[in-house]
Amino acid sequence: MDLVLWIPAAILTAVFLLSGVTKTSTAYEIYRTRRNTEWAEDFSPKAVRAIGIVEILGAIGVALPQATGLYPIITPLAAAGLAILIVLAMVVLHRRGELNKTLPYTGTLLILALTVAVGRLLTQS
Repeated sequence: MDLVLWIPAAILTAVFLLSGVTKTSTAYEIYRTRRNTEWAEDFSPKAVRAIGIVEILGAIGVALPQATGLYPIITPLAAAGLAILIVLAMVVLHRRGELNKTLPYTGTLLILALTVAVGRLLTQS
């Protein structure tokens, strides 16, 4: 069961770490002109940077506590937090009329986050 939960956790970690680093390290003016980042126009530069920081912390929280065995309860909490972040992103995309084109991607990430959250909660000793 452990490997079954590590695979989605690794995918979530990679996706959100890359996404968060991109949001925090790219200038806002450049970031919002990239492909599939039109949503950033609805947010201030500080808000986009804050979202990136939350993504980085979520990515670390999904992998590191479980890998080290230190406070493993953080892993399902971080995965649940990423699921909430994904739902909020879906709300923004729906409001902008862009959800239909991103639903396979965001839906998959949501399922992975929920799988890790529930799976790790159920396997806590």
